[in-house]
Amino acid sequence: MPEAEATQAPPPGYRCYPERLNIAREALERPVEDGLGGHPALLYEGGAVTYGELKRRVDALARELKRLDVERGDLVLIRMANAPEFAIAFLALVKLGAIPVLVNSLLGPAELSTILQEAEPRLAFTEASRAEALRAIRRGSSVQRVICAGGAETDEISWESLLGNEGEGGKVEDTAADEPAFLVYTSGTTGKPKGIIHAHRWLVALGDLNRLRLTPKQDDIVMATGEWSFISALGHNLLFPLRNRVCGAILSGRASPENILALIERHRVTVLYSVATVYRRLLAIPDFEKRYDLASLRCANSTGEALREATYYEWKRRVGCELYEHYGVSEFQLVIGQGPRQPVKPGSIGKPAPGLEVAILNDHGQPVVPGEVGYFAISAYDPGLFLGYYKDPERTTALIQEGWFRTGDLAYQDGEGYFFIAGRADDCFKSRGIFISPAEIENALQRHPAVIEAAVVPEPDSEIGNRICAVVVLGEGHEPSDRLAESIREEMRRHIAPFKVPHAIEFARSLPKSLVGKILRSELTKEKSGL
Repeated sequence: MPEAEATQAPPPGYRCYPERLNIAREALERPVEDGLGGHPALLYEGGAVTYGELKRRVDALARELKRLDVERGDLVLIRMANAPEFAIAFLALVKLGAIPVLVNSLLGPAELSTILQEAEPRLAFTEASRAEALRAIRRGSSVQRVICAGGAETDEISWESLLGNEGEGGKVEDTAADEPAFLVYTSGTTGKPKGIIHAHRWLVALGDLNRLRLTPKQDDIVMATGEWSFISALGHNLLFPLRNRVCGAILSGRASPENILALIERHRVTVLYSVATVYRRLLAIPDFEKRYDLASLRCANSTGEALREATYYEWKRRVGCELYEHYGVSEFQLVIGQGPRQPVKPGSIGKPAPGLEVAILNDHGQPVVPGEVGYFAISAYDPGLFLGYYKDPERTTALIQEGWFRTGDLAYQDGEGYFFIAGRADDCFKSRGIFISPAEIENALQRHPAVIEAAVVPEPDSEIGNRICAVVVLGEGHEPSDRLAESIREEMRRHIAPFKVPHAIEFARSLPKSLVGKILRSELTKEKSGL
């Protein structure tokens, strides 16, 4: 670990922001004013977009949006894949003080309809290849105008027509730092979608946290594998690189292992952000580190779900660069993450950055002692925390109590100050009266070389309350068998207590996942419960 970075104190002004702040000015206009107009801002399938070009296109769209009567505070839907068009639409809207409503571009008509009924946007951005669901439900919804890229229908506005004439887009709206800037809807795969409101100050509060965790380098090219409707990817791939005055590489097409590897090689990516599932899928490809040139990578980062120790060590051995785990939630973004400032402890999410107040609380809202599992919480006064759930003040109030926002995750802290996530509170269960953390058992399961994915869920049992059931996905060249199941159990007994070894090991071709790649244990639990 470089000594200078390990001992570096937060810079002056760390996580401080003025009363008036606008994301578009902070992320785009300031870099251009400071002479970075010719520096590449985004790399994509069609080439590169410089900071100056991006600003000119944002200005042109902002001017046209004003002619369409888009005003400060208006909610505008963005249903697009990651592309320069998404970035331009987002930045033009926040420049005007309007509020982009971000939804996963793969949501079906029913899920999208629920969001439209709540958010009631009058204008929507989409693209021809992903417009079908919106077109199917537009009539009868609040959407009056649709701006479509790549092939607008007769009752839609062509994206290309709006950007035909570049020019001045007017001044950035003088928004307050704590004013709503954008609205992110969760995927809705485990229930009704949640609309999460973030303020303009979020860019500084969270951008500074990430900048301190991982100091940007001038030649960085940063890529994330998730859609920008996923707040981790929005920050790490688009907004933080712009604010840090480096370059973001856009993952075009499917987030398949082969496509990810090919784009790392083509764009010479230096920093990668993805989820643990993707890293396991990459490692399942024989000799991928020899087939693709990954020498440009200086580090990779994993979020979304627990990173297993076996995955960490195999990545280090085969790729050579560090794989940092970090933890975040949609109501914040990155909360705690490993980085060069502290020695990596595999299985841990690291230690809190300076200026970030977190706690692990018991059922009564009191801090627990080191080693004890409790509810992970973030200070309700942190400037990076969301403003609330859209049109759902009761839910907001229920989760923010006595100065803390409870994330819904269980965690514990060891004697050295490192934090560990035990799993979602609603994923954990008891067997024989003993608390069971799926994450700990899944970590042990994936130490076996045949296992690439695993999920642990309860199976109701009249005698012991719940049997521990493991659902396992095998790597290439391995076939399910009783003998293999016993081999997996033998390996697990070397790492965890005997009472935590699964009573049943089942083999599956795949595990249910959300649109952002998280394993949905809840779906497997329903199957075991007969629901």
